Amino acid sequence: MPDIVAASGFKGGSADQLEALLAGIDAAALDPHDPIWLDLVVPEATASQRAAVSQHRAERMAASDPRDTKGRIAALRQALTNRGLDGLIIPRADEHQGEYVPGRAQRLFWATGFTGSAGLAIILTTKAAVFVDGRYTLQVRDQVDTSLFDIRHLTEQPATEWLTTAPTKGMRIGADGRLHTEDQIERYQAAARRAGAEIVVLDDNPIDAVWQHQPPPPLGPIRLQLLAHTGRSSADKRAEVGRDITRQGAGVAVLTQPDSLAWLLNVRGSDVPHTPLPLSFALVSASGAVEWFVDPRKLVPGVREALGNDVSIDQPDRFEAALSRLSGQKVLIDPATTGATIARRLTAAGAEVVRGADPCLLAKACKNPVELDGTRAAHIRDGAAVTRFLCWLSGHGAGLGEIAVSDQLEAFRRQGDGFRDLSFPSISGAGSNGAIVHYRASPASERILTPGELYLIDSGAQYVDGTTDITRTIAIGTPNAEQRDRFTRVLQGHIALSTARFPVGTTGSQLDVLARLPLWSVGLDYDHGTGHGVGSYLSVHEGPQRIAKVGNTVALKPGMILSNEPGYYKTGGYGIRVENLVVVREEPAPAGAERPLLGFETLTLAPIDRALIEVSLLTPAERAWVDAYHARVATVIGPLVDPDTRA
Repeated sequence: MPDIVAASGFKGGSADQLEALLAGIDAAALDPHDPIWLDLVVPEATASQRAAVSQHRAERMAASDPRDTKGRIAALRQALTNRGLDGLIIPRADEHQGEYVPGRAQRLFWATGFTGSAGLAIILTTKAAVFVDGRYTLQVRDQVDTSLFDIRHLTEQPATEWLTTAPTKGMRIGADGRLHTEDQIERYQAAARRAGAEIVVLDDNPIDAVWQHQPPPPLGPIRLQLLAHTGRSSADKRAEVGRDITRQGAGVAVLTQPDSLAWLLNVRGSDVPHTPLPLSFALVSASGAVEWFVDPRKLVPGVREALGNDVSIDQPDRFEAALSRLSGQKVLIDPATTGATIARRLTAAGAEVVRGADPCLLAKACKNPVELDGTRAAHIRDGAAVTRFLCWLSGHGAGLGEIAVSDQLEAFRRQGDGFRDLSFPSISGAGSNGAIVHYRASPASERILTPGELYLIDSGAQYVDGTTDITRTIAIGTPNAEQRDRFTRVLQGHIALSTARFPVGTTGSQLDVLARLPLWSVGLDYDHGTGHGVGSYLSVHEGPQRIAKVGNTVALKPGMILSNEPGYYKTGGYGIRVENLVVVREEPAPAGAERPLLGFETLTLAPIDRALIEVSLLTPAERAWVDAYHARVATVIGPLVDPDTRA
């Protein structure tokens, strides 16, 4: 598809021009019902062009495929009845248990209309509920028909709690075993049992039988990631992973995470928007040999040859048969990311299932020196684009809409060397929209940037040598005292985390309080994590490291990249977030230290809005941090931007 686009000479145009271009693309390669299809087909299109084309096509198709949630639920309930089921659990997940879900697996969206990146629905014969976390409590009520679904908090009112009371005795509730881990199934089973109900593990999904125009499996091209960017050969990585498989007591491992495969094989795919994932599965032996189950049509010329003889390639539909051949072998699976169906097939085949961590997980998270140099370089180019944008915004922002403003930032980024894509859809929120943590602007929802309000832009980019993620909050006009107070407290939390030094073995959950303390001291807080891991031209959300209230036993290690993003959100008023990416590094130990220390190097380089800082709240050390950070930005970014921006 990208080759077709390139051959067309498309550099941006009207909705009609894009429609003409799309008419020449094989219909099997895209699904116009998928709200994110255009990201895959025409990556050159801006957000406003995507919105215009999506709306244009949606209007044309409304008569033949209206969004009739009530009708869809009725059709699904009938399909369940036909199979002897009384309900279905619908996660936002695909067979890889990841955050990034292709159009074909957007079953939660199909059933409910909810577009958030995390959530769950349970539909019974006479009642239903949608479960979302604190990021989406506002969004879900705008998107989901509350006459059909109860809205519940994913952690405070979990699905397991609902399952103890909502079903009636004797109910049989289906769960697609490909989309749930064994642990999740067991928790649902225990909860349903308390109501006298039963969870029935399915090998397929009843939604697929009633979903008209369900997208086909994606066929995004897979390309090599060069050694100049990876720093290590695939053979070297496979040997390390093989040793870890042996250390965990197995002879072969099942890899289900596409980012693990991308890292291990030094490839990057394009099966989902914004994240270069090759959706596929693999078996990796302790010797380092790999059986990769991937549609060979995805592989661009040269990939198969570069992988060598130790990597065999087979069709995806051969994966189940390969699992059945593992009888008598010790097989490693990661219980956090492996679907229950895989675990059950291995057991049925007579394999001994060993439960342990994905052997790529930690090695991928700890970036090597080449990857770190690449991400530093990517952040400098990205910082120049963001700084140019902030200068432009100061003179042009007021009076423009959220989409046009984020389009301008994207345009600046596209001029940078090595740019491949955005790393996620930009969160561009003015005024009250900024209080919606994972807000996505649309022609129907966008607000105009207005003096006296705050504007929040959370965005990032994929470069061939690194992944970026940055949030800046900007005052449009003159901020009031409350806005400055809240912003400064968020900034203080950001500084506290940036400057923390901590003993080796410390986890992110042990550091989380540092970012929240300035808000806690006046009775405020935020409902999202403080930091997530970030990949190297891979996922903008990467584990196993994170900084959050939720307990995490993974110690921070040198080379791990994380976000540092405390925030504050006033419903109906404004949102504030200050986000930089940081990398864990070794710190020199002071005299008398008894333990080795770690700290953070800040990667992100772009100005922070000083108009929002209430200087009287800052300590001398905090003021010094702000001044030193801005001096570094000026030194590094200044030579890369135009005179007005530099000034």
